[in-house]
Amino acid sequence: MGATADRAAIESTGQALIERWTSEERVHHNLKRLIAVLARVDELAAETHQPDVVRLAAWYHGAVFTSAAPSAYAHRGGADAEASAELARSELGALGVPEKAIERIGTLIQYLSRHVAPGNDIDAQALCDADLGGLAAEPQRYEAYLREVREEYSHIPDRDYVEARLAIIGRLLERRTLFASPLGHGWENAARDNLRAERARLEIELTTLPERGEGEESHVAEMVAAKMAVLGEGPAEAGPVTEPAPLTAADRVDVARRAARERAGERRAAAEADRERRQREKAERAERKAREREAARRGRAADDDGSSMSRPPTR
Repeated sequence: MGATADRAAIESTGQALIERWTSEERVHHNLKRLIAVLARVDELAAETHQPDVVRLAAWYHGAVFTSAAPSAYAHRGGADAEASAELARSELGALGVPEKAIERIGTLIQYLSRHVAPGNDIDAQALCDADLGGLAAEPQRYEAYLREVREEYSHIPDRDYVEARLAIIGRLLERRTLFASPLGHGWENAARDNLRAERARLEIELTTLPERGEGEESHVAEMVAAKMAVLGEGPAEAGPVTEPAPLTAADRVDVARRAARERAGERRAAAEADRERRQREKAERAERKAREREAARRGRAADDDGSSMSRPPTR
């Protein structure tokens, strides 16, 4: 990214970021989740213009986080986008990353905090889709995700949590599309299947929960509003989001070229791995034959053992 700081300073900043993502209060929004987001960024990288900028925005998007109840009820679901963007500006600036790249990273973090990507900003679309792509995980991994999120917010009362989650799922399923980028659309069906299965389970669970006691306050509205703000809906929005603008012809050509370069890189890497494997097997065969020859030589020496003098000479 053009940093001018020395390697030690860069590695120190990276280590500090890892420590942020591994704090004890993070059960789901942790380093494992960040790695999953980065993996999905890689899946969508072929259609982005600045994949490394997108990756750095992913690293910083939830760097400042808390799962405390006040934040869960009234803040951005635990992640502080403003503070995270400011942290990125401060740390990347100290490393000498160009100001233009830093501002772009801050902008992408802001888009992600609202999950609203402009129709002509493919990098923002890819980042938002990579963050939301966990909804399309295989069912077992999706179940693990649900357990982690519930544990992370275990201090939220069961009825508040289930009612809020049901409302959020309903709002998501009303959307015309969950994902904005062209490649992200491939996750649509799996994500909807997971959400429908979760809704069915929560509807059953809700029937087993006790009603709120007299005077017991509900925080469902605040939780839903906070979460939907993170997912790109303001308080007045109730309908599905609009379809993202399609890629232009130039964008499609660029995507195709990037995909071709990635495939060529993968082929080169596979060829190199195959070459190394063949060399390794050749070395192993040579070593095995050398061991066999040495064993045979030792065997002949043991057979001789000085007794050859008693045998008649060969003609």
